[in-house]
Parts: sequence; C-alpha cells; structure tokens
Amino acid sequence: MDNSSSGPCIYDVRSFGAVGDGATDETDAFRSAWNAACAVDSGVLLVPSDGVFMITSTIFSGPCQPGFVLQIDGVLMPPNGPNCWPEKDSRRQWLVFYRVDGMTLRGAGNIEGNGEEWWNLPCKPHRGPNGSTLPGPCDSPALIRFFMSSNVTVRDLSIENSPQFHIKFDGCSGVHIDGLSINSPALSPNTDGIHIQDTKNVGIYNSMISNGDDCISIGPGCSAVDINNVTCGPGGHGISIGSLGMQNSQACVSNVTVRNAVIRRSDNGVRIKTWQGGSGTVSGVTFDSVYMENVRNCIIIDQFYCLSQDCRNQSSAVSVSDVFYGNIKGTYDVRSPPIHFACSDAVPCTNITMAEVELLPFEGEMVDDPFCWNAYGELRTMTIPPVVCLQDGAPDDLHDKASLRSC
Repeated sequence: MDNSSSGPCIYDVRSFGAVGDGATDETDAFRSAWNAACAVDSGVLLVPSDGVFMITSTIFSGPCQPGFVLQIDGVLMPPNGPNCWPEKDSRRQWLVFYRVDGMTLRGAGNIEGNGEEWWNLPCKPHRGPNGSTLPGPCDSPALIRFFMSSNVTVRDLSIENSPQFHIKFDGCSGVHIDGLSINSPALSPNTDGIHIQDTKNVGIYNSMISNGDDCISIGPGCSAVDINNVTCGPGGHGISIGSLGMQNSQACVSNVTVRNAVIRRSDNGVRIKTWQGGSGTVSGVTFDSVYMENVRNCIIIDQFYCLSQDCRNQSSAVSVSDVFYGNIKGTYDVRSPPIHFACSDAVPCTNITMAEVELLPFEGEMVDDPFCWNAYGELRTMTIPPVVCLQDGAPDDLHDKASLRSC
C-alpha cells in the first residue's frame, strides 16, 4: 500500500497475496484489497501491469468512501470456460459491482472474458450437431455488471471475448462511459457490447465496439441516454432500443440521442424492436449524423420482433413515437431494404421524421422499395431511396390508448 500524503492510497492486489501468474485463484486477495481500498477516501485498488490475474464470480459491494477507483493496468480474467467454472458460482454473472456510488473503473490493461468455450455450447445458436441448436439450460455469465449504483465512470479500458454481455448496467443512475474498447468475434452469440436497463442519465462517448450482438442495447426503464462518437463493427447488430414488451410486460424508454456514430458491416444499423403484447412507450429518440458502411437494415423499427416461429399475434403493443432520423448516410447490403418500419396494427408508429437520409447500395442494384406498415410522419427533405410509404400526419384513431398512458 502506498500511503503518500500527497496522493491517493494505492492498494496493490499483490500486497494482499495475489500472484498474477494467470493460473492461481486470486479471488480472496482481490476481496481483501477491495475491502481495504473501499474503506478510505480516494482509495485505489490496483491491478498491476506486469500480471495476469484470474478470479472467480464475485460481488464487490459498496458503499465505498468518496473517490474510489479500480485501476486495471494488467490482465483480469475469469476461469477458462464452463468446465473450469466453480459449481457454487453463478453462471449468469462474473464481476458484479453492487451499490457502489461515485466509483471509477479504468486502466490501461485488459479484461479478458475467455468466452470461446461458452459460445460453443450446443445450446447456443447453430452450435449443436449439424448446425442445430439443442435445448437445455444455457446460462452464460455477463462479464461486468453494475447494479443499483450511481455516478459510475468507466473509461479508457479494454474488454474482450465476454461469454455473454460485456458490460451491463441495471438499476443505475448517472453512468459515464468514455474511451471504452470492446472486442469479440462477429459470430460470438449474445455478446452485447454495452447493455443498460432501468438506468437513467447515461453518457456513452468515444468508444469502439466490435462484437457478435447489439453494439449498444437499451432496455426497458431507460431515459436520458446520450451516445456520441461511437464506432460499431465490423459485425454485430448495431445500436438497438429493445427488445421491449416481452411476455406482455410494460416497457418505457425516453429521451435517447445517438450522434456522430459509425456502423460498419453490421446486421442492423439503428433499430427499435418490440414484442407484440407489450405496453408502454418509446418516445423522444434522435439518430443524428450516423454513417453506415455495408449495413443490412440500416434504419429499422420492428414491432413484430420474435425469436421463434410460434409467436402469436396480439393486439397491444409498446407505442413508438417522436423518432427523428437526420443526416443518416452511407451504404447498405442489398439483401434487405435499408429502411424498414413494421409497426403494430393497433398502435401505429407516429411522428417519425426523416431529413438528409441518403443510403446507397454497397454493391449491386438499388433497393427502391423501403418497407412501411402503419407508420406515420414526415419527410423534411428528399430521401435516398425515396420513402414514399411513410404516411403523412397522424392516424385518425389510436385503438389502444391504454398503452400510451402507461408511462
């Protein structure tokens, strides 16, 4: 421990018995170092740059004293795959930070998820014999989870190869992410880069995410989300709001802004996805200055989202309104129309505004027929391709006004 009076108190995990050889279980040393650093003002828990440290699934609890920092300059990783995972440990999460207020997670090092053996489980999409997906329990751990925490900063850190979500925030308020690098293979299943749910006042800035699922996913209960200067891909499913309303649940998302984003070679660009049968609202969404490079489904609203063939038709829906698409430019994969608005029969999408949208085929012939179903709004400028299917104004009647009142 460095107790210099002129700076923070630094607690090196090696001072608590950690070895850093990549094979020894360092969990007890990390817990001891956490308890010590968390208990003092401006405490720094240091993972030094000259070691590889393996720990098992752990909940690090607060509250901590003001100014607490977890500084990862070396490599931090979980056990290597499900066969090495301790039976007593949760298979749904690895590092959990619970009720930590004012914490900073940063460093020049790397959090390595060792996810490959999790991705290859036969219950994962297309991983079973002959490319099938086998039934059965398929829990895989999210790498980092912040739960019930506030005023959290995550910056200048590299995270890669998570078994499932790389980093998620739920029940949080005041999240600042800056300079994050996330990397996993394009075919790694369910490896969302950044996932937020029931979380408010979020800023995600200056980050690069290449993975196998949503680059950023925004779940129910989120509001005041600002995303600026983020690059997604190659690979992944773009920036998504949803999925929302699963199993007839209520979902409310509001005031989301995405600016100055780049999305490369992704299955989707900017997406809003909801299940039939839900309730609630998505409102106040802005996608401004987004560049697409060879992207399928560049602009998509899908209120018929379903992961199987047996989803039944239901009349209620999460309403989608007040969505602005401005200065969206680039190229698309011609296998799908670049613009797709599939809105509920009962609760139409309303007040969709498009301006300076210019999307050209990456290769091949232009797809001239964007898809619209029960979508209303306005075109402030000519779009490429032309979106003649967007209906002017607003519908005469919203049949399911209950869903509009629910948020």
